[in-house]
Amino acid sequence: MLRITFITLLMVLTKAVLPAVSTVDDAGNTISLSSPAKRIISLAPHLTELLFAIDAGSRLVGTVEHSDYPLAANQIKRIGGYHAIDLESIIALQPDLIIAWKIGNNPIQIEKLQSLGIPVFINEPRHIEDIPDTVRRLGALTGKNKQAKVFIDEFEQQHAILKKRFTGRRPVKLFYEIWHQPLMTINGEDLISDVIRLCGAVNVFSDVPASAPTVSVESVLQTLPDIIVIGGMREARRDWLTAWQPWSHLPAVANEQLYFIDPDLMQRHGPRILQGAEQLCQYVEEARKIKYAND
Repeated sequence: MLRITFITLLMVLTKAVLPAVSTVDDAGNTISLSSPAKRIISLAPHLTELLFAIDAGSRLVGTVEHSDYPLAANQIKRIGGYHAIDLESIIALQPDLIIAWKIGNNPIQIEKLQSLGIPVFINEPRHIEDIPDTVRRLGALTGKNKQAKVFIDEFEQQHAILKKRFTGRRPVKLFYEIWHQPLMTINGEDLISDVIRLCGAVNVFSDVPASAPTVSVESVLQTLPDIIVIGGMREARRDWLTAWQPWSHLPAVANEQLYFIDPDLMQRHGPRILQGAEQLCQYVEEARKIKYAND
């Protein structure tokens, strides 16, 4: 009887010590929680969207500006922008989990939150496959594993369809503009560039070291892109498109392959990225038809 009592006590103590939830974030940190997170703060719009996608949006007690999708996200308390957050407001909300964006959030502020003992899950998706992987881990942290699996299955099915349609297509050179003044783009390590590759296009600035480099008009002209795609603003900026019209020697201009794409679909690395991918691939396919029309 004494032995049974001891074993039972040991099991209870072990259960109390071991975390109920444990996963590794994109910075290599192990995030352990005694129970699924109930009071979450999201420090990027795409992370807010991912939580809603697995039915964990109701757990959010704070988020940053521009976290406006889905509609219910607009009701969540704002604690600053993703570049600068209000630490006092965050502490007052007593979160049991903070989800941060590695390249989007201020690293000094993130370190401060970590020093206070608040669990911080750091996210940095580089490839399309990283989206379902992030969802899997968020599902574990929130106890929404079943909902996460539903999302992952649907996402991977849609991704497979796009890969089947566009893998092996003849390449076209693409310049993706994320901002106009200063003129900015993305390099080959950004998730947007992975979408570009999915569509069978080549990012003309893939080899630049900086993740979001500032480039000159002259450097763009030298690459002779077959297509120019512009994001960066929620509403189509006609002036950003027409600014390229004087450079009529560019194939993208000569063949009228200048497009706008909703940055919420492409520049938020969240659940809607495949919607942006499908739209981008359609644009690329049009440029491909023109480029190889005489072959």
